[in-house]
Amino acid sequence: MAVDLDGPGEVNITNCDREPIHIIPQSQAHGVILICNKLDFKITQCSRNIEELLGFKFQDVLSRPLSAILPLEEVKKLQKNLSEENTLLPGEVSLNGSRFFMIPHISGDHLVLDIEPSGDFIDPIIFQEQLTKILNEIDETNSVAEMCQQAVSLVKYLFDYDRVMMYRFDEEWNGEVVAEVKEKELESWLGLNYPATDIPKPAREIFLKQGVRIISDVHYKASEIQPPVSPITNRPLNISKSELRGVSPIHIEYLKNMKVGASLTAAIILNGKLWGLLACHHSRPKFVNYHQRQSCKFLTQIFSNKLAQRTSDTFLKEREKSEKIRKELVSHLYSHSDIAKALTVYNPGFTGIVNCGGGAVYYKGNLSLAGNTPKQEDVISLIFDFLNNKNERLFQSKNLSKHYAPAEKFKETASGILTVRIGEEDEGFIMWFRPQSSNTVSWGGNPKKNGVVKDGIEYLSPRKSFERWTQEVSGVASNWEKYDLEAAMALQDSLTHFLVKKQKNEIEELNNSLSEANKELKTFSYSVSHDLRAPLRGIEGFANILSEEYSSKLDDFGQNALKSITTSVEKMDLLIEEILSYAKVGQTELVKQKFSLKELVKEIILTKDLEIQFPNAKISVGRNLPNIEADRRMISQLMNNLIGNALKYSSAKKQPVIEIGSMTKNSETVIFVKDNGIGFDPEQADKVFEIFSRLAGAGYQGSGVGLAIAKRVVEKHKGKIWVETVPGSGTTFFFSLKEG
Repeated sequence: MAVDLDGPGEVNITNCDREPIHIIPQSQAHGVILICNKLDFKITQCSRNIEELLGFKFQDVLSRPLSAILPLEEVKKLQKNLSEENTLLPGEVSLNGSRFFMIPHISGDHLVLDIEPSGDFIDPIIFQEQLTKILNEIDETNSVAEMCQQAVSLVKYLFDYDRVMMYRFDEEWNGEVVAEVKEKELESWLGLNYPATDIPKPAREIFLKQGVRIISDVHYKASEIQPPVSPITNRPLNISKSELRGVSPIHIEYLKNMKVGASLTAAIILNGKLWGLLACHHSRPKFVNYHQRQSCKFLTQIFSNKLAQRTSDTFLKEREKSEKIRKELVSHLYSHSDIAKALTVYNPGFTGIVNCGGGAVYYKGNLSLAGNTPKQEDVISLIFDFLNNKNERLFQSKNLSKHYAPAEKFKETASGILTVRIGEEDEGFIMWFRPQSSNTVSWGGNPKKNGVVKDGIEYLSPRKSFERWTQEVSGVASNWEKYDLEAAMALQDSLTHFLVKKQKNEIEELNNSLSEANKELKTFSYSVSHDLRAPLRGIEGFANILSEEYSSKLDDFGQNALKSITTSVEKMDLLIEEILSYAKVGQTELVKQKFSLKELVKEIILTKDLEIQFPNAKISVGRNLPNIEADRRMISQLMNNLIGNALKYSSAKKQPVIEIGSMTKNSETVIFVKDNGIGFDPEQADKVFEIFSRLAGAGYQGSGVGLAIAKRVVEKHKGKIWVETVPGSGTTFFFSLKEG
């Protein structure tokens, strides 16, 4: 069942966090809510108790000017402040011979006035003495627990409620009574916990904005605001800032079940968030006037400031401790090759950074444990089955088994977990573990949501019992504090910096190695060019002399041996030339220029001596071959190798056909050289580009370097080269180049 937040609706078990308490069109019985148009100051809405409290008949008020109710000077003051956009301040007014306190605020196009009894006059000197007492006594406290106890004692002294409590929220908005002062006959609620549904989200949001809220008589009869919908907007009016705003029926029944007759509640705000509530209960009706409520609000503000100071001091103290350990750990990293050991072998180890029972470091397959932890195999499973699937840089939970069911078996050591990633994705983690903190939690009554079923829907109904109800709880650790999270993140940042620096050093070493390798390659190329070719020239020269001067004296075996020597020299010379070409492609800088690929292909074909070597070959050159911007000499080498291969491996065909052309694929210009030759096994397609790789039989000459050169030329141009082939039917080589 959905609830329209712009109008009233029934609240059920699933939507209690959406109860529209900010638009309840009611006033508490002790005061009048008066609403008028802020432009013309005509009264548009009013609570029906105006005649009972102020002496004006309800039917005579609506549509009348505000001056019909308030003194003219007060109306002019309001008009002046509105026109000058000044803050609307509360103040005393005299109505029909009685003194009242008027509290104005703006809600959209409306001016909302809370008019309530002035209450007892507070002597300014006594009031100042009380505030001085508050300041001094809170200043003298040390711990947060002492501050809470002192605050409730002071409020009890100032306002004399039967019970005053400090109620603190946890991260799931459950609350615990952390301090209490009460009358002797009342049962203590100190240490009791209450579920988040007792103070749902809408109430928490209004407390955060309004600060202080009273209910002067829980058994009051609400006074309806009429009309319930604003005539200005035709919508329910947001009166969340009203001091007199009516109370949720669910909350009223809740307080009645607690045997509370009146209440005062003040928000404790820490760093802009609701930390807790100062809750006052009284067994009988009790009205606390505006000035007294403001003093309570001032007290809670002082308390909040001191709480922020204490929290900040604790944070700084913990951070200082963790920073000292972190710096020591970082220094160990530079003297130890194994990160996991560097973080665990020295004392204090990484577990000293946060308050924990133990921890684990996993990096590149190595796992190190420290302190009380789950078994090694359980930690490995936790990493691979759970943490690897989390995308967060940091993950924390006080109830790990809630997220990862297998954690139930090691809750004694790791109910709580705090972990950060290190290195590349899924490369490593640092983990801190906490054991379960307590086996029991005391609640103020059964915390389960209660409801009444009507038409198949369970509607929210307040709990009727608040007797101490003890629940067995397992698998829950103490909360991870903000300083714990920051300490973990700081260590992660340090490790990231270390790993990046280490990687940078490794890259620099690799670059130096590559530079040395390039120098050696140049030396090798020179050696191949001179030292190897010189002996070959000698072998070739003496073979020619033997052939010319002594050929007639050699028998058939000798003459065949001499021919083999000459042929081998030619093959060796070709291989050396190919190796030098391969090396030069990698070392030579690109010299790009624009040229016609079609004209280049024609030049290459002319050098192939087709009429003699490939008389049956038919070569088709596509008209669409583009003009390209590239290194002309390298592209010439590339096309020469591809065309030469196509002619060679199709030469056994009766009618060899070579096709050279271009096409557009994925917005890229792709050049291809296609033949109808012998083809090869498609599974060897990647291997064909490896140096010295030859997939053809012995009947085809070649060094196995040509296609490796082709690939290097394409990669030099930041392009791609690939091949498609069908055994016995032909092969097509494709390549594309990065333009510009």
